[in-house]
Amino acid sequence: MSAAPPPDARVPAALIEVTEFTDAACPWAWGSDPVFRLLRHRLRPQLRWRRVFGILFDEDDDPAPDPDAEARWYEGFIKDVSAHTRAPYAARLHWLTRTSWPASLAAKAAEAQGGQVAERVLRRLRETTFVLGEPADTPEAAADAVDGVPGLDRDRLLADLTHPDTLAAVRADWAATRRPLPEVRDLQGPGPHPGRAKEVGEERYRFALPTLLFDGPGGRVCVPGWRPPETYLAAATAASGQPAPFAVPEPLSADAALAQWRSLTRRELELLAGTSVVPRDAVRVETGNGPLWLHPEEAATHPATRTRG
Repeated sequence: MSAAPPPDARVPAALIEVTEFTDAACPWAWGSDPVFRLLRHRLRPQLRWRRVFGILFDEDDDPAPDPDAEARWYEGFIKDVSAHTRAPYAARLHWLTRTSWPASLAAKAAEAQGGQVAERVLRRLRETTFVLGEPADTPEAAADAVDGVPGLDRDRLLADLTHPDTLAAVRADWAATRRPLPEVRDLQGPGPHPGRAKEVGEERYRFALPTLLFDGPGGRVCVPGWRPPETYLAAATAASGQPAPFAVPEPLSADAALAQWRSLTRRELELLAGTSVVPRDAVRVETGNGPLWLHPEEAATHPATRTRG
């Protein structure tokens, strides 16, 4: 009987830490979700993924003199971004996100209940803006949006959302986002979203959203802005310090992808399942830019289906 290969023969010992600078109301981050899902699916055994909530809409921002005009402007901006990312957007943005703090606090608080719960909570919070057009910008709206997420203890989330430790963690995220790396301060990268640090005041900058940092034995690699899957995979390989460190998992069927992620865009079907064939029993939710497909169990509690009555 021949000896079996060691159990870790195809898995590198080195772990890569990925830091994602993001915000639930950022259209570029929403448009990058399909690629980031693919990245986590393909490389998850070797990745430790950490999210930093950058607070795109801060509480001390000056209020818009004409809120509806501001919402119509941002609605147009979302559509322009979606022309590149192919992401869904709401048929109408009913108001501009007033503050990113409640959604960020809810997403951060959800991390205490496990990685899968946290991912599903953040996804629901994104969908309030980009599917419903009703941003979850109050604690009550955030809690309502995530009601019914599998495995989520809603009462615990509400308690943790207002806990001083959660507030301190998001404040630390806010500060870290406003310490961008020198190489992105004057970045002149390819468009449409090169990822150059954004000016947020006199001599003050923040990372563009989204930005990923890959840290591993091979060093740090920064990938700012919006990029194709190959760029992120190359960054992960460079950070690993190994020429071919990742085993590619078997492709998923459309049904398996829907069962795993519960909410899929057309782009996600293509990337995660390699198809445009709609999963069986998927519930279709119309948006201003194509459908969102929900698992039947997700549709039973999703705010988009509750809104439709």
